[in-house]
Amino acid sequence: MNKPPLFCGKNYPIWCIRMKFFIESLDKEIWNVISNHAYMHMPENNFASSKKDHLDCIAKNIIVSALDSDELLKISECILTKEMWDTLEKYHKNPRSALVDKEESSVIHLLQKPRWRFVS
Repeated sequence: MNKPPLFCGKNYPIWCIRMKFFIESLDKEIWNVISNHAYMHMPENNFASSKKDHLDCIAKNIIVSALDSDELLKISECILTKEMWDTLEKYHKNPRSALVDKEESSVIHLLQKPRWRFVS
């Protein structure tokens, strides 16, 4: 199997199991990045940091490739793979809570934007 299992918003628990096995079959360290174990156990030096960044990019690519456009939009503002995974989990385990969080973060983002004042 060359492609990750596609997730279209249904049967989230089954998709999670398939994704875990798919990712572990590629490299267990990639799964560790997603489950956050890699960040806890790797020492902080330039090589380790570079390796973490590389594994995070691979993991992001796998997750993004496994999502349809509706699911992709749910994680579009996430920076780290762990954040993507947790956002999907939160949304599909408790959709109401995830929507409230997204609305709150949007409001905070709008409040933090610089405001320009035009004076004539």
